[in-house]
Amino acid sequence: MVDFRSQAVSAIDTQGFDATSGYWQRIVEPEELTQPTAPPYQRCYPARLRDGRYLLLPLRALPNDAARCMASLVANQAALEVVQTLAQSMVEQARGYAFDAVVGLPTLGLSFAPAVTHGLGHARFIPLGFSRKYWYRDALSEPVRSITSPSQDKRLYLDPHQISLLEGRRVLVVDDTVSTGATMLSGVRLLARCGAQVVAIAVAMRQGTRWRERLRHVDGRPIPVLGALDAPLMVRTPGGWVPEP
Repeated sequence: MVDFRSQAVSAIDTQGFDATSGYWQRIVEPEELTQPTAPPYQRCYPARLRDGRYLLLPLRALPNDAARCMASLVANQAALEVVQTLAQSMVEQARGYAFDAVVGLPTLGLSFAPAVTHGLGHARFIPLGFSRKYWYRDALSEPVRSITSPSQDKRLYLDPHQISLLEGRRVLVVDDTVSTGATMLSGVRLLARCGAQVVAIAVAMRQGTRWRERLRHVDGRPIPVLGALDAPLMVRTPGGWVPEP
């Protein structure tokens, strides 16, 4: 009988990365950390929250580039308390901006959008999606590609029945992560075509810095990107992983 579990564990071990089931389950105090906060890192990255606590994030090699890696946050595998804590940080920062509506980006941004919306005192949020329902219109869509799904051609859609909730409105966009900024820029463009103005973006994790240039001058203005935590993209060295230049 073939032991598929042993084969899977072996495959993970040979890649030099941990299984993720134990990650994202609790936020730890500084004195609880068992690994250094300074590079080089080995299997995980201790991401510092704004309140001084840490969330350990597993490291994952980038697609087709084993010499580079990223810290990973998968919200729908995280403990609810962790999601709520990150969402609350996003809420606290977003309160400094004036907006009329909250928009959630798929897929994992929809794990944070309900808590952020509720925390800001709004009764509902507007979800964008990757799934095209039969009544959707291609005119209300934008092509998108992400760092975690580079080979997938996807489109970002808005339900046409919800366009009235966006016309002439100032909006806060919520997502789980911003990395290259490609998905976020597609969302901003789609919302602009719907008559909405994005006044700020709130994410659980700002990953690397490449997103800054892409979102620096949208329609001639910078869009603030608020983050509960930051994590660098990394490169392999003989001693371990270090933030890329």
